[in-house]
Amino acid sequence: MKDLFDRIKKDKGPLGKWAKQAEGYYVFPKLEGPISNRMKFNGKEVITWSINDYLGLANNPEVIKTDAEAALEHGMAYPMGARMMSGHTKYHEQLEQECAEFVEKEAAYLVNFGYQGMVSAIDALVSKNDVIVYDMDSHACIIDGVRLHHGKRFTFKHNDIESLELNLKRATKIAQETDGAILVISEGVFGMRGEQGKLKEIVALKEKYNFRLLVDDAHGFGTLGKGGKGTGVEQGVQDKIDVYFATFAKSMAGFGAFFAADKDIIQYLQYNMRSQMFAKSLPMAMVKGALKRLDMIRTMPELKNNLWKITNALQNGLKENGFNIGNTNTCVTPVFLEGDVPEAMALVHDLRENYHVFCSIVIYPVIPKGMMILRLIPTASHTLKDVEESIEAFKGIRDKLKSGIYARLGKAMIEN
Repeated sequence: MKDLFDRIKKDKGPLGKWAKQAEGYYVFPKLEGPISNRMKFNGKEVITWSINDYLGLANNPEVIKTDAEAALEHGMAYPMGARMMSGHTKYHEQLEQECAEFVEKEAAYLVNFGYQGMVSAIDALVSKNDVIVYDMDSHACIIDGVRLHHGKRFTFKHNDIESLELNLKRATKIAQETDGAILVISEGVFGMRGEQGKLKEIVALKEKYNFRLLVDDAHGFGTLGKGGKGTGVEQGVQDKIDVYFATFAKSMAGFGAFFAADKDIIQYLQYNMRSQMFAKSLPMAMVKGALKRLDMIRTMPELKNNLWKITNALQNGLKENGFNIGNTNTCVTPVFLEGDVPEAMALVHDLRENYHVFCSIVIYPVIPKGMMILRLIPTASHTLKDVEESIEAFKGIRDKLKSGIYARLGKAMIEN
């Protein structure tokens, strides 16, 4: 019999095998200073395009003041215990009510973390007789939630309605045989490529097929729709989304998340989501902080307006200079380039050290081999000067990539 750790020591995984070359710089990098458009990395000031602080609230003085006062009053422990047992307060209820009203749903339920919450909600919503049909480009939290499902599940090609319908036909046949039901899962905004999910087209299929729709709107909440109410409002189908999910970790610049739906569905989740039934309640500092952040989103439209001013300038500037940003129709701005790990390492090093631009890079196995994505997240804190400097930097690295400089440099970096 083998020792469990034998395999782990030999096979580090597709990303782990690069740990020696990457750790501390390409992965687990240390950004320092106040969260803003410019921060410190490796001792240098860099324009930061990798922080999901869409509305610029992370370092807002009013937000910091609210967080600090709540922590001073309550500490980070209160309330102690799970919500069902001893961790429930009127402020948790208030935040749930205000979140529900904001996204135009009857009720809402707070969860401690978005990733954990999504995994647990999927597990709670379906039984072994039910069938899940989900977009193949769904976030890892959705994929992990689906993995817990003991019944059938099918993926449909990304944003491909014909593929969705084909799989709904298969799912319908199975659900009829098992006396089960169908759950369709999509994202409001796909965070890697920036495309909105085709929610309008998906809900139109409800006229032909009997299913419920769960939407993960982590990147749409606060950035899309009237007043930042999300992708469902943007596409005019919020009332057709059966279970709506948003996180506080992006536009709200905090942590925690919520589900919103009809009252009976929310009550079911409250009594059946294991991740919340057996986990400590969301700390009061974050609850009161989230109430403040939500109020600012409601009453300060200039936050979203500034975000989109920067987004449009960045995306238009990149396209005008011949960069491929895919089909993004959201703030998420991917720049598609050709190259493998060696080129990616050299390119990012040059971009950070010599052009003073910090952004996330995505490579295989997240995307196909031979491709890399530089993923930019514009925020309301960025300036037009940041945009101009970054586009000039991208023009410089593109020329070097085409000339083969990064391939040679990257090979040498790996060998050393």
